[in-house]
Amino acid sequence: MPIPLAPGCATVNLMNRLDELRRRHAVAEQGGGEARKQRQHKDGKLSARERIELLLDENSFEELDKLVTHRCRDFGMEDQVVPGDGFITGWGRINGRLAYVFAQDFTVFGGSLSEANAQKTCKVMDMALKNGAPLIGLNDSGGARIQEGVLSLGGYADIFLRNTLASGVVPQISAIMGPCAGGAVYSPAITDFVVMVENTSYMFVTGPDVIKTVTHEDVTKEKLGGSMTHNSVSGVGHFVADDDAECLRLIRELLSYLPQNNRENPPRKPTSDPVGRMDTALDSIVPAESSLPYDIKDIIRRVVDDANFFEVHEHFAQNLVVGFARMDGRPIGVVANQPAYLAGCLDINSSVKGARFVRFCDAFNIPILTFEDVPGFLPGTDQEFGGIIRHGAKLLFAYAEATVPKITVITRKAYGGAYCVMGSKHIRTDINFAYPTAEIAVMGPEGAVNIVYRRELAAAGDGDALRQQKVDEFRERFANPFIAAERGFIDDVIEPHETRPKVIQALRMLENKVDAMPRKKHGNIPL
Repeated sequence: MPIPLAPGCATVNLMNRLDELRRRHAVAEQGGGEARKQRQHKDGKLSARERIELLLDENSFEELDKLVTHRCRDFGMEDQVVPGDGFITGWGRINGRLAYVFAQDFTVFGGSLSEANAQKTCKVMDMALKNGAPLIGLNDSGGARIQEGVLSLGGYADIFLRNTLASGVVPQISAIMGPCAGGAVYSPAITDFVVMVENTSYMFVTGPDVIKTVTHEDVTKEKLGGSMTHNSVSGVGHFVADDDAECLRLIRELLSYLPQNNRENPPRKPTSDPVGRMDTALDSIVPAESSLPYDIKDIIRRVVDDANFFEVHEHFAQNLVVGFARMDGRPIGVVANQPAYLAGCLDINSSVKGARFVRFCDAFNIPILTFEDVPGFLPGTDQEFGGIIRHGAKLLFAYAEATVPKITVITRKAYGGAYCVMGSKHIRTDINFAYPTAEIAVMGPEGAVNIVYRRELAAAGDGDALRQQKVDEFRERFANPFIAAERGFIDDVIEPHETRPKVIQALRMLENKVDAMPRKKHGNIPL
């Protein structure tokens, strides 16, 4: 028989347990201590808990595994045990909607990944997938915990697997708010969007010291993997923020355009912007001279709700503009050639940028609105040797594969293969509009004349005068939207000021669209 407790012993034992519980909670909340937290602040960084407080709605965070500790007993680690083990995980609300989050605490073992905190991360990732809610990772880590060897490496692989399984099921957003190096970079790379913070965040597979040893290149952390390097050169980053607070605000805004998961539609937002609003300024934005540039964002902002355009990948491949907006209160994805940069030509980087964005929109039921003004693919040996054929095919594949509502507006040039790629009727785009300024042909009048009338031009005494005559004739006969409209490749030629009501009516018509794909495991996109 069990020995009965003396009167009052149970109460004393309970009080001791409560004290111990509160002590452990307090230690976990201190992280690496006040001195290290102040060092974070001195470096222009918030602590992990401060970041979570800013990201989530007030008092909505529910923490998981707060008392987890590592199990390493080598290298003196048994004497360095902190509840939570450097990762903070749990769930909360963003604008009232459920979201899951993990945050790496740089004040505890440099935010390094261990077997224990990897399991914490995997648990919250599994919950996000099962419950159909976004997953947000706040990265600030020195990488794998060296003292744990292969256990920490296995933890990374467990996370990579879950990133992959969750891809296209729930939105995944990575904030790089400090170092992210080595194998750690591949988790953010699999996620949908990467936000970086200027001057305090960086990403690279191998650091400057290793590069200097192996290749003798001398490069700083900022130039190698800083926020602007990845936002403007490599394309790894989608957004750059001035500081931690702006980074977290940006994530909240991004999520306002996205559904919780791939089974939901994106959230509508009331707007006072009239559906039938027409803007006569649109009639004069596209220059009469087809070789003159203009800013396609001027058209986008005048068409969408309240002129609000949330641009993605703003600094990368600027010849193509992508981002989110709303029309009639409903989120849409916008893809647009930018005549103000490289004349709007498609190249390797813009093709990959566009393909990635189109596939995201398709995965999460976000209609795609395309503004087209493209003279073709960028010529040159660098492009050909770099695989423009393969990369351009990615954009074509993405558009053709997408089953969400797709609407294209041709504002000016639509030449050659680029016409086909940019949401043409032939690759299952639902509604195709064109402005009267549209030029739809195999190539521009000048190039076409040089080929079609080569012999006549060579034989003519005054070749320049004949060439100009033929160019004018070709432009009048072929470089207009009416032949395509006569064939049904264009559903309507519209006046520019009509764009907003025309697009919104088309979106309303397509609201219940269902498009089928052939039965298959998955396609083989030309990667």
